[in-house]
Amino acid sequence: METTTVNPTYKLELTSSPHVHSRWSTKQAMWFVVIALIPALISAVIFFGQYQLLIILTSVVFCIGTEYLIKKIRKRKVTVTDGSAVITGLLLGLILPPNFSLSSTAIGAVFAIAVGKEIFGGLGYNIFNPALVGRAFLQAAFPVAITTWTKPNFAVDTVTSATPLAAYKFDKVFTSIQPMFFGNIGGSLGETSALAILIGGIFLIAVGVVNYRVPLAMILGMILFAGIFWVIDPVKYPNPLFQIFAGGFLFGTFFMATDWVTSPITSKGMWIFGLGIALLVVVIRIFGGLPEGVMYAILIMNSVVPIINRYTYPKIFGEAK
Repeated sequence: METTTVNPTYKLELTSSPHVHSRWSTKQAMWFVVIALIPALISAVIFFGQYQLLIILTSVVFCIGTEYLIKKIRKRKVTVTDGSAVITGLLLGLILPPNFSLSSTAIGAVFAIAVGKEIFGGLGYNIFNPALVGRAFLQAAFPVAITTWTKPNFAVDTVTSATPLAAYKFDKVFTSIQPMFFGNIGGSLGETSALAILIGGIFLIAVGVVNYRVPLAMILGMILFAGIFWVIDPVKYPNPLFQIFAGGFLFGTFFMATDWVTSPITSKGMWIFGLGIALLVVVIRIFGGLPEGVMYAILIMNSVVPIINRYTYPKIFGEAK
């Protein structure tokens, strides 16, 4: 009679769906994002000065402190070491204008974590990107300060403190691609250098933290929707390349819209999500009263993610209506 030896180290683990997992843990993925934001952080200091480090540090400290305090008050496990609060602080700091008030930065950071994240139950439960929630609050609370731009340190005489989008919107002046690519323009701290953003974004895609579908859908969508207007009237409307490199589009493409929690989980849904953001950005930039629309476009599409997931979810094998 044969006997079967059971390997005591083998464990049959029963878990609920979903059964598709990333090769990185949540904590590892978060710190990869932190690494990817370093080029944008460096470019912010180079073009706008060392004071910008205080803005970003203030944002990070108050994000961490707010999350820690709320977890303690609610008697929940403190999760600040997972890096999510650090990312929220970095992202919020990098989408603020240069030389922004430290007290206002702290207020925005508290609002981002408390209202944008913890009020929903913490990481994994929020429906909106917390950093954008904090930025939207600051936009409403301090509209003048949040739209006051600083001339970059290495700007030539022809470069003003106005952002390329503001120059186009109000003065019909089109900024050339080269300064927008390197970052020698007015704008938010981490959004001016397309080169720094691309380095970080490509890194995240290469290591598998970011799914390529959302960024690709946004870029192709921008080419399509902005291209339609440009073909109709190239004198009145900017070309798609300008729309891609100007403002916070690239930063939002790689670091905001790709948030695991607030973006669709299905492949088809990611394409719809990215195209929807691109369409809204074009509509707001061309027809809206504000020169920029990336923040509002992403927040609006965040709100419809549950619907996108519902109608793009793959059919269950054997399912019959």
